[in-house]
Amino acid sequence: MQTDGFHSRPGESGNVLFFILLGVVLIGLVTAAIRSGGGEGANIDREQAIIAASQVREFAALAEGGVIQILQNGISESDIRFAHPDAPSDYGSISSTPARQLFDRSGGGVEYRKPPAGANDGSRWEFYGKSSLPQVGSASRGDLIAVLPAVAAGVCERLNAMNGLDPATQPEDPGTCLNAGSAGRFKDGVLYEDSSPNTADDTTFSIKPALEACVECADGKFYFYHVLIAR
Repeated sequence: MQTDGFHSRPGESGNVLFFILLGVVLIGLVTAAIRSGGGEGANIDREQAIIAASQVREFAALAEGGVIQILQNGISESDIRFAHPDAPSDYGSISSTPARQLFDRSGGGVEYRKPPAGANDGSRWEFYGKSSLPQVGSASRGDLIAVLPAVAAGVCERLNAMNGLDPATQPEDPGTCLNAGSAGRFKDGVLYEDSSPNTADDTTFSIKPALEACVECADGKFYFYHVLIAR
């Protein structure tokens, strides 16, 4: 008499093979997920850099629009001011002739913003008239620019990419540096430099005129600038 206890029923061998193959596939997927674990963080970092760069450019564009508004109201370019309670005190008081203030409703009507998180080391926006940027206006006159100091390298890279600059060439300003420091802030008594303005290295800019870019200075730090008035 035969018993079925020692013989496979039809289809059982096929089912076993299926489950073995399924196990191999699942192990492969788990292994791949473990190996790519660092990639997810890198993607998040890239996304954060893109967001920060976009916010930086947005504020710079708003500042330029506010400057245009002040000029259209009949204020001289030398009388434009950048005072705000959260800005460095060198820029003066926002209550002083509001019509010429970028961050007052009576003037440029621009909302003052601190740099977005992760965009730089926390330094506030600066406004200078000491540099002549590549093929912007006259080479012998300083342009009015907004500057964000100490920009994070990844954000700097994204800023330049958004402006179509060649990623293989980092724009440089090896001279005085467009970040003129506290002594060069655009304010009463310290305005444009028209005798010997600072100039960036024209050869390092793949697109000109360079109305906006993130440059590397001799201190090894990155600085983003946006031209508010070309002169």
